[in-house]
Amino acid sequence: MAGLFDELTLRDETLRNRVAVSPMCQYSCEERDGVATDWHHVHLGSRAVGGAGIVISEAAAVEPRGRISPQDLGIWSAEHADALADTVAFMSEHGATTAIQLAHAGRKASTRRPSDGGDPIHSEHGWPPLAPTETPYPHDEPLDVERLDKDGIADVKQSFREAAEHALAAGFDVAEVHGAHGYLLHEFYSPVANDREDEYGGDFAGRTRLIREVTREVRDVWPDDKPVFVRLSATDWMGEDAWTVDDTARLAPLLAEDGADLIDVSAGGVHRDQEIPHTGPHYQTPYAERVTDALAEYDCAVGAVGGITTPEGADEVIRNDRADLSILAREHLHDPYFALHAAEELGEEPPVPRQYTRGF
Repeated sequence: MAGLFDELTLRDETLRNRVAVSPMCQYSCEERDGVATDWHHVHLGSRAVGGAGIVISEAAAVEPRGRISPQDLGIWSAEHADALADTVAFMSEHGATTAIQLAHAGRKASTRRPSDGGDPIHSEHGWPPLAPTETPYPHDEPLDVERLDKDGIADVKQSFREAAEHALAAGFDVAEVHGAHGYLLHEFYSPVANDREDEYGGDFAGRTRLIREVTREVRDVWPDDKPVFVRLSATDWMGEDAWTVDDTARLAPLLAEDGADLIDVSAGGVHRDQEIPHTGPHYQTPYAERVTDALAEYDCAVGAVGGITTPEGADEVIRNDRADLSILAREHLHDPYFALHAAEELGEEPPVPRQYTRGF
């Protein structure tokens, strides 16, 4: 069995280990422009120095209306790519595979950042969110939302395609399609947010049409030797009439056929009425394990995220074949050098930069 510090090869890209830095929004861009700053360079670069096999940038909006807040990162122009290029080069220089999460916030857009309350913005810096229907996300003070017509859906697909091209120009190794956490692509495949009656709604095939088409658009422009990831919410945590783990196990092989090389398995976020069974250690890993089983006959890996905080726990996910990649978010905020410390604790050789060897 592979372990946490064994390599993982996806297409022609080889991750030096199976520790991943999860995308974590930093809400640190100058208002309205989405251009990366020195904060992003230090935040992402330090995790590469810290030994992670792959560092995935925060959700980068594929168009201005796709940001959650005015301070979100963007990747909708050459300017955004140029601002990230030095950071990507630095991460690569220090041994990390580099990834960017391509995102559209959908009806959860146009809000203040969490540190400012997270409530919808009505008149100050706001914009109309886009969604499958006119039904807004259930904030206490909802914004009016714009229902996407067929031309609007075509524009969304084109935005993802062009964003992937900009990400490639910035030098990223991996593009991840963000289809989770109640954002636009999740809104389309979840029956909680999508009651359309056209070809982008209705049954399973209709509701999953957009995320599959977007995955194919990104795959079409991403080089054949480089991987594409897709992040999914495995369940809405809202019962059998919502999106369920069974649905995710059905969708994952289809995405593999569309060109996905790894399914990044998260959960929830589509509605505030969700009921999370528990939030203890590895609380989402069983969902990743189910997707792993569903992909047994496909050349597509699986990432587990959620409550993975210890070296032993991250290693267990891999050794017991529950997933191929352990994806850690908050633990990497607590310890940017998690991978170095985990390697020491597990008796492996840590990938220590020469500048830090005296500390190890």
